[in-house]
Amino acid sequence: MYKINKKQKEGQKIHTIVKIISAILYIILIPIIIFNFTLIIKSFIYPNEIPDFFGYKTFVIVSGSMEPTIMTQDGILVKEVPQDEIAMDDIITFSQGENIITHRVIGIEKEDGKIKYRTKGDHNHTEDKKKVTYEQIEGKYQFKIQQLGVVTKMIKNKFTLLFLFFIIIAIYGYKHKLEKKKQVRKEKRKNYQIGRR
Repeated sequence: MYKINKKQKEGQKIHTIVKIISAILYIILIPIIIFNFTLIIKSFIYPNEIPDFFGYKTFVIVSGSMEPTIMTQDGILVKEVPQDEIAMDDIITFSQGENIITHRVIGIEKEDGKIKYRTKGDHNHTEDKKKVTYEQIEGKYQFKIQQLGVVTKMIKNKFTLLFLFFIIIAIYGYKHKLEKKKQVRKEKRKNYQIGRR
């Protein structure tokens, strides 16, 4: 009878680990690739607008004006919502000239027949000088991912990208090698069984 030796058992364990790592990479990387690909396409089609993914946009916080609610380098997800869904105490992200700001709504007023929002950073002592119109709002805050900015910087680093690329290549190379070994074992088992007849 064909026996699986200790080395082959270890190989099977490693193969299982590689499968798990590959599955994790797929689960994490595929949504990121789809998300980024959509944003890239939209940025080409609408160069003067911030691209969104089905109404969702992501931003990295670069100032401490919303601490401790949202910290510097946190990533946030905002969603485009109808005007009547923006209420007092909501956190909104809005454009002001070249700047993108994320602050809390502290007042809603009607001015010249138009609704305007008074905003303030949680960490700031005074409210923002300019009121915000609905047209300026990029989205309503949904949730944050702590220190996403640090991860984003790392991913943008060419050495980190090369490292991740080589890890993926190594995993797939190893998977291919294991598959070949598996095939050889199958052939040996088949030949052994034929020889026993």
